[in-house]
Amino acid sequence: MGILRHLQHWFIGQGPHLQTAEFVPETHPVRQWADTFPWDAMVHAVERSLTQRFPKKRPTGGRPPVSPRVLLALELLKHELGESDEDVCQRLRTDVAVMYACGLREVQADHSQAHFVLPETLAQFRSRLDQEVMDELVAIQAAAAMDAGLVSPAHLLVDTFPSEQGSQRVTDATTLYKAQKKLSNSLNGSPISSLSQRPH
Repeated sequence: MGILRHLQHWFIGQGPHLQTAEFVPETHPVRQWADTFPWDAMVHAVERSLTQRFPKKRPTGGRPPVSPRVLLALELLKHELGESDEDVCQRLRTDVAVMYACGLREVQADHSQAHFVLPETLAQFRSRLDQEVMDELVAIQAAAAMDAGLVSPAHLLVDTFPSEQGSQRVTDATTLYKAQKKLSNSLNGSPISSLSQRPH
């Protein structure tokens, strides 16, 4: 009854926010998948790239911008789950596990901007991810996996975002070490402690 009472307050938009971590078991595949990514470093790389290449300030008024953390997770989830933009955006509104994967730890059922993403917004975000930032995301994941000591550089296999030409793969140990060094320089030597290995 405690859970039902909590959900009742959530559905009517009153009471405490829904804590997504409480409703998504640690054994849930989407949660396990999401917990492998070093989100802070990846989002920082995306934000820096977008700021440098699209410096225009957002006009006042209208809907607040969607967090890059949400958009990046949706883009990765879209390919992981084999869904369309429409499907994955709809799941963000209804699937608590997807909310968790997108970094939404507290939500209410008011369809606020935090967990309402239009498919067009996701498509626009994807179009702004150039090859340089995708390479950096691969480097972040590779470096995190090696730093955690869970994979060998000689055997690490990392996918970039799937594209029309097909996924590009980094399999050469030398390439991975160079990527790690480049990443270290771009982050001014700050370590990455969390693991990220791109699932297939």
